[in-house]
Amino acid sequence: MIRHIVFFTVSPDHLEAVRAGLSILTEIPSATRLEIGTNVKTDGFHRSIDLVVYGEFEDEAALAAYKAHPLYEESIRRVKPLREERFAADYVVGDAVTARV
Repeated sequence: MIRHIVFFTVSPDHLEAVRAGLSILTEIPSATRLEIGTNVKTDGFHRSIDLVVYGEFEDEAALAAYKAHPLYEESIRRVKPLREERFAADYVVGDAVTARV
């Protein structure tokens, strides 16, 4: 399984519009799980992240299908002009460290 996590910074004026644009992604069938979350900003060190996209995909092909879907392009079209920064990471769950090394 692959986890896909994307962080967005957004001005307060555009937060709702960006969240709505990201919500389009939940209609793409390639993900086994997809969530759009608002950062509650409890971390004392880094409060600039505003929205998070969290997705789980069976494999790289499912993630590629997600990114190739027309709704993904529609989301980008709506969100990109309104967001400030975007940071993304994908990792294979089976390769993740789950205990002290």
